[in-house]
Amino acid sequence: MGESAPPVTLGRRPKPREGRSSAPRPTVSRRREVSHASARSLLMTVLGEYTLPRDQPVWTSMLVEVLGILDIEEKSARQALARSAAEGWMVSERVGRRVRWSLTPPGRRLLTEGAERIYAFGREERPWNGQWLMLIVSVPEAKRDLRHRLRTRLTWAGFGSPVAGVWVSPDLSRQREAQQIVSELGLDAQAMSFTAGYGEVGEQETMVARSWDLTELKDRYEDFIDRFTGLHPTGGRAVLRAQTELVHEWRRFPFLDPQLPAELLPAKWSGTKAAELFHHKHVDWRPEAQQYWDDIVAAEEAG
Repeated sequence: MGESAPPVTLGRRPKPREGRSSAPRPTVSRRREVSHASARSLLMTVLGEYTLPRDQPVWTSMLVEVLGILDIEEKSARQALARSAAEGWMVSERVGRRVRWSLTPPGRRLLTEGAERIYAFGREERPWNGQWLMLIVSVPEAKRDLRHRLRTRLTWAGFGSPVAGVWVSPDLSRQREAQQIVSELGLDAQAMSFTAGYGEVGEQETMVARSWDLTELKDRYEDFIDRFTGLHPTGGRAVLRAQTELVHEWRRFPFLDPQLPAELLPAKWSGTKAAELFHHKHVDWRPEAQQYWDDIVAAEEAG
């Protein structure tokens, strides 16, 4: 759940759309869920949703079974476990002929931080005083790797770039994080920052459109809404699958959405509806999904 997945940098388009386009949106292919990378990602979602609150070791066979419910083959599930252990998030213990897994302290911290971000995301609308944080930092074209690292980390922190070398955020609390980023990349000596309101030259809406691709983000939110609005699973197995997929899809948005104030978003912003849907479904499905997990645990222990 708290996996340090590489952030996705949204590209830029000239202007966000006001309403839904008649053109078909790209949809997420379910086929990718069987890949090794997705198996590991789903494993982290399962660990964060079910094992983190319990703080108890989990048998290999149980994790393989639950990942199987999510269409992950046994080989991919076992490889995901091995990779998570190699990265230091989990540790195995042999008990007779069986193996069980526990979260390491770093793994627990990772998932706890991820859970806090995921479950808090979209719950509250923060007031905005109209002030912008502007960071000016340029990297020579020859240092492409450094430029990429700077762009990746600032984008992950919610910054947008209307023009080369200029980064903006309506969240003034990001200043300390920006300072840390440029310092760690060795760019602090040449970086400058300002806080101010938008002036009278140009349109603030144009700057926002050039800084963030709200159209692509809107499409992702609407795909999420389309996928889960009409989903009404019955039975513990189906509910556990739906709950896990719900969290797995939602966990991407804190890394994609810069969380702009409502004043800067298009009317009827789909992110608001998606957040309401996630929190409603998560609360609604949680008891039965958690109970089904406990039933599997009991069956494993009895066996």
